[in-house]
Amino acid sequence: MLFNPVVVSVVLMSILCLLRLNVIISMILAALVAGVMSGLGVSATMGFLISGMGGNSETALSYVLLGTLAVAINQTGLAGMMSKKIAKVVSGRKFVLLLLIAFITCFSQNLIPVHIAFIPILIPPLLKLMNKLKLDRRGMACALTFGLKTPYIVLPVGFGLIFQTIIKDQINANGYTVTLGQVWRANWILGIAMFIGLLTAIFFSYRKPREYKDLPLKGFEEQNNIPEKMETKHWVTLVGAIVAFVVQLTTGSLPLGAIVALGIMVAFKAIKWGDIDDLLNGGVLIMGLIAFVMLVAAGYGNVIRETNAIPQLVESVVAIIGTSKVAGAFIMLLVGLFVTMGIGSSFGTIPILAVIYCPLALKLGFSPGAIIVLIATAGALGDAGSPASDSTLGPTSGLNVDGQHQHIWDTCVPTFLHYNIPLFIAGMIGALIF
Repeated sequence: MLFNPVVVSVVLMSILCLLRLNVIISMILAALVAGVMSGLGVSATMGFLISGMGGNSETALSYVLLGTLAVAINQTGLAGMMSKKIAKVVSGRKFVLLLLIAFITCFSQNLIPVHIAFIPILIPPLLKLMNKLKLDRRGMACALTFGLKTPYIVLPVGFGLIFQTIIKDQINANGYTVTLGQVWRANWILGIAMFIGLLTAIFFSYRKPREYKDLPLKGFEEQNNIPEKMETKHWVTLVGAIVAFVVQLTTGSLPLGAIVALGIMVAFKAIKWGDIDDLLNGGVLIMGLIAFVMLVAAGYGNVIRETNAIPQLVESVVAIIGTSKVAGAFIMLLVGLFVTMGIGSSFGTIPILAVIYCPLALKLGFSPGAIIVLIATAGALGDAGSPASDSTLGPTSGLNVDGQHQHIWDTCVPTFLHYNIPLFIAGMIGALIF
């Protein structure tokens, strides 16, 4: 099990990232190791890596266009106005700001399911306020990741409905019979674990002041004399953002929504035609690296699947577990952590794991509630902390526009510690008490 290509590859990727090697290079090297160890060869591995990059092409395009839209919204001054209003609500209390952002972020998964699209719009204008409050951005990264993860784990609406439906369908296809209601009723324990992790990060781990400099924001112009009242260009920008949301919901395409919003802003002169090149350049500055990471992450996930090492990894669990429920739950969650860390997608991990987990859980005598918790936890583990996950890439994209927030040590490590450890413990408890 320890020498399984997936395990070795994910451990190598994590070590290289922790040593501050670029995330993209780390994933490429980890993919090559996985391919060579499984007998694919270097050439074939690179072929699978490159062919698999198309799996996140729409996501990558979305990130660049959303970055462009964020710069455009900032240029109109609307983002600055939102920042001023939030500053008034916060009134110098950094803990209020952290909890408020965590609360707002939760809506991005259900009420207004835009996922990380709001981060490059809302967070950069707040950085100066955070600097003034001497707020540790690692705590803000944890607040954002909490809002990006917890709703889809716990609530059967928006992205949560998709996630929990996948759990239900995959469990039903592999030996159990469960309903959607059973899924969200079993997952409450995971929500509690996430909340404990959030409170720990905000009030204990990162409560001390941390100094940051007021540096220029990449892709953003300095906004001076922000008006107190909404002007025509602000209303046009707001309409454009709403239309982008509607287009995304009706067509399922984030890039199309961003293009339509930019078109409205240009047509009604909220932004100038001649500024489009500068806006796009700003969008690439903010989100370009994130977009390329997502492309390579899709290729890396493709290599991991092509090695056929995941079924071997899961099947090797059977020989280790024996008849112990405790050992079974522990090893299944550990495997889920490695697989999700590698693929970077909670949603994409579930079908891979359910095929083996469900028959194994039946053999060990786990109840339907227990297998729901095991599958949900195994899928969610690693999403926080994975260098290739949008639950970590999103927060970094907003917090690092001035170059003072490091992706691995300031986002991945804090979110890994504060969410994966409580989730693991909650998953173990849930598997044994349900």
